[in-house]
Amino acid sequence: MILGKYSLGIGDRFGRQGKAQLTALVKAKEAGLDITPVWNKSAREHTIVGTKPADTRREADEAVAACGWNNPYFVDADHIGLKNVGQFIESSDFFTLDVADFIRRKASCGGQPAEERDVRDFVEKHSKYIGSLEIPGIKRGLHITQEQIRTIAAKYLFAVKQAGEIYRHIASAKGVGNFIAEVSMDETDQPQTPVEMLFILAAIADEGIPVATIAPKFTGRFNKGVDYVGDVTAFTSQFEQDLTVVTFAVKEFGLPKNLKLSIHSGSDKFSIYGPINKALKKFDAGLHLKTAGTTWLEELTGLAIAAGEGLAIAKEIYAKAIARIDELCQPYATVIDIDRARLPPSGQVSKWDGRKFTAALRHDQSRYNRDYNPDVRQLLHIAYKIAAERGHDYLDALRKYEAIIAPLVTANLYERHIKPLFPCT
Repeated sequence: MILGKYSLGIGDRFGRQGKAQLTALVKAKEAGLDITPVWNKSAREHTIVGTKPADTRREADEAVAACGWNNPYFVDADHIGLKNVGQFIESSDFFTLDVADFIRRKASCGGQPAEERDVRDFVEKHSKYIGSLEIPGIKRGLHITQEQIRTIAAKYLFAVKQAGEIYRHIASAKGVGNFIAEVSMDETDQPQTPVEMLFILAAIADEGIPVATIAPKFTGRFNKGVDYVGDVTAFTSQFEQDLTVVTFAVKEFGLPKNLKLSIHSGSDKFSIYGPINKALKKFDAGLHLKTAGTTWLEELTGLAIAAGEGLAIAKEIYAKAIARIDELCQPYATVIDIDRARLPPSGQVSKWDGRKFTAALRHDQSRYNRDYNPDVRQLLHIAYKIAAERGHDYLDALRKYEAIIAPLVTANLYERHIKPLFPCT
């Protein structure tokens, strides 16, 4: 299985927007842009919503049939480890091997150091890179010391070996070459440097993982459902350096030729899409970008636009989210920044009409939409649990207002994500 040069993780909390999502990629293909769809959903999301991995496979297959899609597509077991991978084996053919929890940080902050013998062997194997290493695309090259390699190995080697264990477990069940593997290290405390990326990729190669995408931690904040927070110039510099390191590592370590970077929580990061687009052109590089909650938020937007019963559901979800904010925020603490002082009271929101609710929720930062509230948007992003608790009532509303919701989902992906992000061929 080969993942295309450009691919898009199209998460869907409730599994009802597969056709609308794929329609966006059909439009892209008609415009000369080939993007591989990857339906992604994590074990946590399945638990909260009450679905199973087989439901995601069914959604993808039905969307493909309905849209007449004749190109590759995949179903991603998102952020899995040895403890929960079993439930995804049959339904998935893309596995995001999440080993961030095993990365060694400070002694008091979790992770686990690599065995001293493994560190010593790794340093010895890769000692030829000590000194000045010239990598095309990095102007000043990389200065590498033995101590750097040792420090990197101590911090990351155990995590990479965990990825190897997960990969071999999946391969024993599905067979080598019958699935796509991604290694995810994005949910860590600090961004990886180019030197760290180089030796992480060396370790992945040593483990024999035919990795198709790697998700590093980038500089700045990638909060759920809102724009990038940070220095765009610094991000651009890191992104371009990572692209060059990946290209070098593919040749140097014998990694798969189609290896590319993956950006998680990539939806709505509008301020960096332009720089990413330019970098992909500059280096003729591929990209995998994961979206998820943005689809659920388009559902809420559609319900608010529908007014009546739909708007009432949206308002009730907001009211319950305010009341249960601590509970909802806890699992997402590292990827949200909600200023509670900027959240309007539920009594105030209950008086809003559909236009006001939509204006506050929709990610429109233009001067024409002064009502946009990123704190409201982040809160509702993590409030899908409340919609799930409504059960068939919520799903019935999605069916009833599908004619409003589906075009919003398609336009959001195509106009606001695909077009500004991926270079046209």
